Amino acid sequence: MKSSRIFFTFLIAFLIFGCSDNKKSDMKPENNVSSPKANSQDMKPAYGDMMIRGSIGDASVLLPVLASDSASSEISSLIYNGLVKYDKDINVVGELAERWEISDDNLKIRFYLRKGVTWQDGTPFTSKDVEYTFKIHIDPKTPTAYATDFLRVKEFRILDEHTIEVIYDKPYAPALTSWAHSILPSHLLEGKEITESPLKRNPVGTGPYRFKEWKTGEKTLLDSYHNYFEGRPYIDQVLTRVIPDLATMFLELKASRLDQMGLTPMQYERQTNNDWFERNFNKYKYLALGYSYLGYNLQDWKFKDKKVRQALTTAINRESIVQGVLLGLGEVAYTPYKPDTYWYNPNVRKFPYDPEKAKGMLEEAGWKDTDGDGIIDKDGKPFEFTIITNHGNDMRKNAATIIQKDLKKVGIEVKIRVIEWAAFIKNFINKRKFEACLLGWGIGIDPTQIDIWNSKKMGESELNFISYQNPEVDRLLELGVSTYNREERKKYYDEFQSIIAEDQPYTFLFVPYSLPIISSRFHGIQPAPIGISYNFTEWYVPKQLQKYTFQQ
Repeated sequence: MKSSRIFFTFLIAFLIFGCSDNKKSDMKPENNVSSPKANSQDMKPAYGDMMIRGSIGDASVLLPVLASDSASSEISSLIYNGLVKYDKDINVVGELAERWEISDDNLKIRFYLRKGVTWQDGTPFTSKDVEYTFKIHIDPKTPTAYATDFLRVKEFRILDEHTIEVIYDKPYAPALTSWAHSILPSHLLEGKEITESPLKRNPVGTGPYRFKEWKTGEKTLLDSYHNYFEGRPYIDQVLTRVIPDLATMFLELKASRLDQMGLTPMQYERQTNNDWFERNFNKYKYLALGYSYLGYNLQDWKFKDKKVRQALTTAINRESIVQGVLLGLGEVAYTPYKPDTYWYNPNVRKFPYDPEKAKGMLEEAGWKDTDGDGIIDKDGKPFEFTIITNHGNDMRKNAATIIQKDLKKVGIEVKIRVIEWAAFIKNFINKRKFEACLLGWGIGIDPTQIDIWNSKKMGESELNFISYQNPEVDRLLELGVSTYNREERKKYYDEFQSIIAEDQPYTFLFVPYSLPIISSRFHGIQPAPIGISYNFTEWYVPKQLQKYTFQQ
């Protein structure tokens, strides 16, 4: 759930999070092993084989403009390209744009598009595709969560078939990286209702993989696109299997029916430390560029008073969650930014665990146990609510259980409801039908947070689904994107974090470690500050180790 293709990148379960100034990260394989023949001279790159990945959730739609969930973007990121992307060292480089020029006043960007790029149906990629992508995002009839960046554009110009120019009326710091949004094929979409397009289930992109099959709730299969402009990917097929339970997914991994998944802390620490796993898999570990949180629906009367939300955070033992649920493989979160990154403000109010203090705070807010039943009440109504979270993520369910027990100690009755992912997003989050939700955000390299926290982003399917409103936060976030000066931006985002920490619209829970495991028959994985999947098209299986053969 993010605001651009770059933002999407950090939501994808298998595009592992990382950051260059994270000193606590371990970017090397934990086992640092490969196949028994890894050192022989014939382990050279070869085309072929299949990567089978596990996903707890199915995609909902494969048109990126309409998608706001990680399962969908995990697939579509292999099918589509943006004009720009991040390289392994988190520098912005060209993708569909081979180069660009930025005016001295930072108000104009001229993109020179790659020539010779084709859509996967053979149609040439041109400036018209970029123009269509821009227009469909700013069309008020398009139900997208990602209009913000494009609405900043004052004027869009096509200069020729492979040159475009975008003009802004005032500086916009994320302007260049915002063009990492997936570019859409105008020849297949223009003049048609996008919400009814067959491309929702049969996408056509310019990316390294092309769509082959989607069986809802079961699997998605992609073929390598041999005419991909950056070169044919070595791995011929990518199969994403939908397995809504991580324990079941792990059994499939052990049975050699999966090549890649994200491990739970228990699986990482205690279930994969044996000779068989060390021979057949490589593990990776580093602090994710994302966080988990308990979000409160601020339209619900129980959560409108920030004193109550502060008390809830004070009543929750977040360190216990890190140690008990994550087995220490994470850190307590206090803001929307990851510790040890430039944008993180360590001086915000933290509300350390103190159940007695929490009781006093709740009493000050008018919540008392007036009838002696052990549950506090106000105006004759007991303090009780339901936390919803998604099926298949035991860490969230276990964290919710700890929260349930902690809040019981201060007189609050909590129920937990676990819902299948697609229904969870469509019927509950998007429609705001919840009291509290336990979820996670991935965060991009740029500190922009408008889509999540701005009061204008509260509509259905938009990302401010807790309905948070604070005019000062709106102002600071706008200032943050309106200057290119890094130190000045830092001041705005520091103040933003201080306000968010004071308001506690979320109880920020933890920043987890990413714990991917990958079959050791896959070579070419080169950990870098951006993570490991940035060069996925260069991963390969030596010919003698290939497991699957087929004809395309």
